[in-house]
Amino acid sequence: MPPHTLILSGAGRYADPWHPFVATSSRIADILRGEGIEVEISDDVDARLAALADGEAGSAPDLLVLNIGDPALTDPEHPQPEAERLARAGLLAHLAAGRSLLAMHVSSTSLRGVPEWEDILGGVWVRGTTMHPDYSRARIHVYPERHPIVAGLTDFEVEDERYTYLRTAPDLVPLATHEHDGAEFPLLWARDYGDARVVYDALGHDEASYESDTHRAIVAAAARWLLRA
Repeated sequence: MPPHTLILSGAGRYADPWHPFVATSSRIADILRGEGIEVEISDDVDARLAALADGEAGSAPDLLVLNIGDPALTDPEHPQPEAERLARAGLLAHLAAGRSLLAMHVSSTSLRGVPEWEDILGGVWVRGTTMHPDYSRARIHVYPERHPIVAGLTDFEVEDERYTYLRTAPDLVPLATHEHDGAEFPLLWARDYGDARVVYDALGHDEASYESDTHRAIVAAAARWLLRA
């Protein structure tokens, strides 16, 4: 049986006016399918997160991909404590079972109802502090000696947003970075959360990001590492 991946794609209160989630989730799915991975895309974010609490081996996704926005910006009823409680329980159950997580781009702004989210992910967007330079073509620096996800890769250029001043864990090891105002800022990392593996990729604002051969290779290698393939 091929590994099963569930991509949760921003819609409803997890959508926003800036990110084409349908398009980027489709591009992520194409990359993973190219690795022989079975992929399902769902935009029912709260319900599918909650359902992870009941997941059993053979039915639960081996890899969860989050490509979602921040309900605090779009949901007039935010917060929704019950929905967030159930989503938190499902996410924690998924990770406690040793299953993996890939979080993309704006997902670092989301899941405010999960107190553990910053520790799980290793870094988050902080309102009033984190920013990104104007969307443009930019040079991304890769550290191929640091991890199998970037082994054999070199610096590359991509059309994208580059998140800057994320609040990150002190033990974080950047695998790819960009430079802004003379300082270097992490855009990609991998970490363990208990028995689970976690990767955060801050690139992926829109489809143009996935026109980069190297970015596609990073997503594919991340999936292989997360699935222990």
